[in-house]
Amino acid sequence: MSAKHFVDDPIQAVVTALNSLTITNPALLFDEPNKTIYRHPDSIQDSDKKISIICGGGSGHEPGWVGYVGKGGLTACVAGTIFASPAAEQVRKCVAHRLPKDSTGLLVLAANYTGDVLNFGMGAEKARAMGKNVEMVVMGDDVGVGRAKAGKVGRRGVAGAAFVLKVTGALAEMGGSLEQCAEVGRLVVNNVVSIATSLSRVHVIGKPRSDAEDEFERLPYGTSELGMGIHNEPGCEKLDTELPQTVKKMLEQILDQGDSDRAFVDIRGTDKVAMLINNFGGLSNLEMGAILSEVWGQLTKTYSIKPVRVFSGVYNGSLNGLGFTVSLIKLADNDLGAGKSLLDLIDAPCNFVGWPQQISVSMWDRSYSPVDQSEPPEDEYKASTLQVDPHQYTKQLTAGLNAAISAEPEVTRYDSIVGDGDCGTGLKRGAETLLTMLEKCPPGPDLMLNFQAVVHVVENTMDGTSGAIYAIFLNAVAYHLRQLAAPTPSPVTAQIWGKALEGALKGLNQYTPAKAGDRTLVDALDPFVRTLAEKGDLSQAAEAARLGSESTKGMKAKLGRTVYVGGDGWKTIPDPGAHGLSEFVSGLAGWVG
Repeated sequence: MSAKHFVDDPIQAVVTALNSLTITNPALLFDEPNKTIYRHPDSIQDSDKKISIICGGGSGHEPGWVGYVGKGGLTACVAGTIFASPAAEQVRKCVAHRLPKDSTGLLVLAANYTGDVLNFGMGAEKARAMGKNVEMVVMGDDVGVGRAKAGKVGRRGVAGAAFVLKVTGALAEMGGSLEQCAEVGRLVVNNVVSIATSLSRVHVIGKPRSDAEDEFERLPYGTSELGMGIHNEPGCEKLDTELPQTVKKMLEQILDQGDSDRAFVDIRGTDKVAMLINNFGGLSNLEMGAILSEVWGQLTKTYSIKPVRVFSGVYNGSLNGLGFTVSLIKLADNDLGAGKSLLDLIDAPCNFVGWPQQISVSMWDRSYSPVDQSEPPEDEYKASTLQVDPHQYTKQLTAGLNAAISAEPEVTRYDSIVGDGDCGTGLKRGAETLLTMLEKCPPGPDLMLNFQAVVHVVENTMDGTSGAIYAIFLNAVAYHLRQLAAPTPSPVTAQIWGKALEGALKGLNQYTPAKAGDRTLVDALDPFVRTLAEKGDLSQAAEAARLGSESTKGMKAKLGRTVYVGGDGWKTIPDPGAHGLSEFVSGLAGWVG
């Protein structure tokens, strides 16, 4: 739980967030005193032939449900304060003043929470008293609280309710009657199931920051809570598992027909299904992708269920919560005819931010032929006349790699001060992979076959800026070595190495402006290359690299992340990349055969 916020006033946060919707969508209006977002009358065509739909609830769940106001969605949405239902008077004023007067009826949607149901139920009764035709649908989809515990309350309304809003809004836009829209909404409720898991409760803006400290004691690192609600309600079980086991437990709760407490919808492999993975708001897109892949894998392999539509993102959040919801809807027949099936209504175009643009229907419905993704063998490793002593080559390279690995903690410490902390781990990863390669595939006498294998490892294991520089430089070295090869087999000399490295350094300048004096690894690479080319002595070249690395202490960076990383650590430590390279070449030079 993070207790840090850019806006610490909960009222200001709610009001300004609601107002932002009118900035991103000019077809919306904001009734600030009643915290209501509604469609501009000019944006509604043929209002006398369509019903109005309202919904609402506490703030903090954005885009739910204020983000669903727009064409193909809600006509209006009434918001409460954070995690609190709007007042009955807010709902009444929305019904009385913010809807088209000539609409054919009013559909009231409310998530299954006591305050929402009561206050929106009052709104429905007020509308009836005004002479309007009204239907109300209570949305419940959560299985985290089973039948026994939920009792008369029933299932909570969580992310699966997004399907209710999308489907009813689409049908209303098509001119569906009030009865049809209400019936299809209830059909969705009866065919959707959801379960959530979170790593932590959320810190509510305006609450004591000590809540965050207490939460870490309640739910420490390495644990998650299955069935946690979107208002910090406790879940049904604490899990001490990795993602695969967590997903396994979640799918069991929504699909196990042997669990009479939670078997709300019977979904089988033969059913047509849509899936929604909802981010509470605090998970990275990277993690969401990993979660989606895990859910899809288990769903298709264990249950033979392959959803025909998959949606992922924030649909009904919980502030910056570190949790996610899995929702499945069985696309049951709604008897509305062609073009109005549940899938058609989910696919129908809409114009509101809560349902972001997804992959087009045509992309889902077309057939795709199998593609062979195996890579054909590449004629990349070509023999040469450049000869080395395999034993000396292996031992010397091993010495350099071990020196680089030993330097990793120091390089990482330096990079944590002046960069992003990954320079040392990238260097170590590449070095360890090369050591494994030397062990599994001992080098032979042909330098180029050996060297090309090294380049291949560097390209595939060292990422980031330094990895790219090493890969470009080593490929250029390989090119120049071939240009310097004699017609007949002959040993590689220090002079040949020097000329090849010098040519590669010039080639590197085409891709990076880095020069000696810019505080980059080039501060060690440049003197190493120039000294080896001039003197033909590896030890002298390694010493020049060391001095170049040392010279970066107190050198103000002109390139790289250090340029915009704050602090003055650069005044006392060398550039991490230059230091790592210096340690590697010192290891090469220090080996004695």
